[in-house]
This record gives sequence, structure tokens and C-alpha cells, in this order.
Amino acid sequence: MKRIQVTFNVATPDTSDLTTSTMREIAKSMLADCGYDSFTEDDEYGAFDAYINADLFDEQALLDLKKQLEEYEPAVTYSFSSQELPDKDYNEEWERQHQPVLVDGFCWVRAPFHPHRDDVKYEIVIEPKMSFGTAHHATTYLMLSLLEQEEVAGRTVLDMGSGTGVLAILAAKKGASYVEAIDVDEWAFRNASENFEHNGVNVNAILGDASALTADKHFDVILANINRNILLHDMSSYAKVLNTNGSMLLSGFYEHDVDILRDKAEQFGLRLVQQRTRDGWTALRFVKRLNN
Repeated sequence: MKRIQVTFNVATPDTSDLTTSTMREIAKSMLADCGYDSFTEDDEYGAFDAYINADLFDEQALLDLKKQLEEYEPAVTYSFSSQELPDKDYNEEWERQHQPVLVDGFCWVRAPFHPHRDDVKYEIVIEPKMSFGTAHHATTYLMLSLLEQEEVAGRTVLDMGSGTGVLAILAAKKGASYVEAIDVDEWAFRNASENFEHNGVNVNAILGDASALTADKHFDVILANINRNILLHDMSSYAKVLNTNGSMLLSGFYEHDVDILRDKAEQFGLRLVQQRTRDGWTALRFVKRLNN
């Protein structure tokens, strides 16, 4: 299949409150929403390459995205160029560039073609099929880090917007009594199901969104690495199925979004007890109290 490569240049002046790295991540997140499925590593000058199937490429959508980014932070400037690439196996090419990730020294997230490690407590094998959740992105890294501290043995866990299923896999490996993973994207649902099998864990995969949550099933721990707007919209649904004294771990948003998410969570008896930030992205841990 023909592919399009778009080279993005991000220029952030010293006077901006946001770093070049943060703005690149924001741009990548918005590009992913437009169908771009892979990205190169950033270079030292603020540029990165994004790739999309030719039949999905829309130059006007790129121009609209550029305008949105400039409105988001006027001090930052963007430019881009695009080119059609020759036919070849880009999934194979992407696999060669894909690197394993060691999370806080305790969790080794790798693809099947990477070497096994004996010196880590947990190893997770993720088939790299473009689903979100390989620990390369700061939000996945942060969620894995928070989950490492969470007591899940013998408890029930829900992974909302599960992507590759990496969080659900770690929860299962840590001894959760029941793990449920929900994602609205069929590709992610299939990818996660394969990853559960490859890792030898028992996880109930469901294709759907928050409407799949029912009043007869509650959880001790809820994980949700999704964008801010979905978290705000679905917060009440999560809170309804979270047991008292249960934990809710959230990410998928920037540090400046913390206040609005905390305020929303407090409406449903959730108290913020922990916060971590990495590359401008943030993860939060809430606890549901009977009397907040």
C-alpha cells in the first residue's frame, strides 16, 4: 500500500510556557487522531516524521490541524512537508525501528523479536501492530509506573481504552483475581486479545465503550489512559462501578489539565492522592471514599 510521509517542524521560543518536546507530543497526539499510525524519533531541531496510508491522507486536514496547534499556543510555529513513499513492507520497517522499554527497572516491555530479560520482575510481550500502548509514550509509561505501586493481587481490575492491553497484562501478572479490558477500536480489541494469549494471562476483552459497564459488575481498580475529553465525559460511569476505597488511575492528558480532571472526579467522591508527570504528560491516582 502506498504511504505518505509528513515531516513536521516545531519551533518553540524560550518565552513559551511549553517545551518543544511537549508541543511535539501534542502534535503527534492530534495526528494520531487523524489516522497517522507511526512516527519517527524526534531530531535535535524539533522535527519528526509521521506516516499515513495514502488513501487516508488529507492535506486540508493537515492545514486545519496546524491552525488548531497555533491557536493552542500562539508562540509556537509549525511547518510541514509531505511526500509519497515507494511501495514496501512498512510494518516490517517499523518493527526494525521499534525498541523495547524498561519501565522504572521493574517492567520490560518488548516485542516478540526483542531479547528476553531475566533481571526484571515483569516482562510483557506486545505485538507491535500500531495499537496505542507500547510504553514508548509517556502516558503508558506513567500508568505502568503507578500500577507497579498499586496492590492488585486478589482484586478486580478494569482497563478502559485498553489499546494493546499492556496495562491489563501487568495487572494480571500482578495477581488480579479478574481483569476486564474494554476498547472501542476493533483493531485494538483484536491486538489486545492476541497479546493476552501471548503473555499467558486471563483477561476478558470487550469491544465497546463506557456503555459496556453495567451496574452488576464492580471493580477495585480502574485504569483509564484516554484523552481528557473522554475521561471527563465518562467519569461518572467509572465512579459508579468503582468499589468504595478502590483506586482509579488516569492518564492521557497534560499537566495543565489536572485541575479540571480533579474537580470533575471530586464530584463523584474521588480524592486525588498521587500525581506524576513525564514530558509534560500527567497521570493521577484517585481513591473513592465513602465520606470524602
